[in-house]
Amino acid sequence: MKFEKPSLSISEQVAKLESRGLNVQNRSEAEHYLQFIGYYRLSAYTLFYQDGGDPAKPFRKGVEFRDILNLYRFDRELRLLTIDALERIEVAVRSSMVNEMCIRHGAHWFMNAGHFYPSYDHADFLKRIERELGIRPGTLAPRRPHNETFINHYYQKYGDPYLPPAWMVAETLSLGAWSLVYENLRGSGERQAVASHFGTNEAILTNWLHVLTYTRNICAHHGRLWNRKFVIKFKIARRHMDFLSTNDRYFALAVVLEDLLRRIAPGTGWHLRLLQLLQSHPFVNAAHMGFPKDWEKATFWAGNG
Repeated sequence: MKFEKPSLSISEQVAKLESRGLNVQNRSEAEHYLQFIGYYRLSAYTLFYQDGGDPAKPFRKGVEFRDILNLYRFDRELRLLTIDALERIEVAVRSSMVNEMCIRHGAHWFMNAGHFYPSYDHADFLKRIERELGIRPGTLAPRRPHNETFINHYYQKYGDPYLPPAWMVAETLSLGAWSLVYENLRGSGERQAVASHFGTNEAILTNWLHVLTYTRNICAHHGRLWNRKFVIKFKIARRHMDFLSTNDRYFALAVVLEDLLRRIAPGTGWHLRLLQLLQSHPFVNAAHMGFPKDWEKATFWAGNG
């Protein structure tokens, strides 16, 4: 089937929404947000207000454009709150990995393929670091100054090894890269040593890092968290089993974020900010994100979990 849908002007987009029963009280406001957010992006939030979640079906009676806009704004605030937690967790995970491995095997342990499973493409990992640092093929030296001053300082002073130490490299690679490094460390004792800093075991932490990487990518591309069913699912830790029954909704993510943040920053108030966000948007049904009724009253959220 050939795609033949015509492109619509902003005014025509508003008219299309109105033709499906959406109440647009302020047309210039609607045109403004469609211009700077986009019809397609907002459509992920209009579905909630359309019969059967079908974009071709009419809107439910009484739905206004501002209802859709407010839901979009909530999701944006939720994404920013999530990114805040992910940033602290990412820094803590790679720092813990670097500390454990450097103490055991030296500053350049990551260059030794023997520390990884044979199935791990270690050569590709080194090439990834080289690309990030701008290493010229065949010369083992950067072709231009790096954005990070500490990388430039290393190459101004040292030439051997040709890559900087792990604590410098760690600052240049993504959570996804370090998640794969962790999963493929050959020594289970080393993986468990890292996991122990976060109060869990290596199998759980490996899974959590994968889901957190997936979530970070969603946030980085401004994707929707509200009402999302996560494709990569969390493994539920034993200590969460009495109050966490779903592993593919935002509530499971919130549990993991809060759990890890308490290890990293005791006394964190992240969950209070989450509660405040939900309370400030009473039109959002938290059940659509997997939150059970009175979730905030559970012992875990009171700080004793």
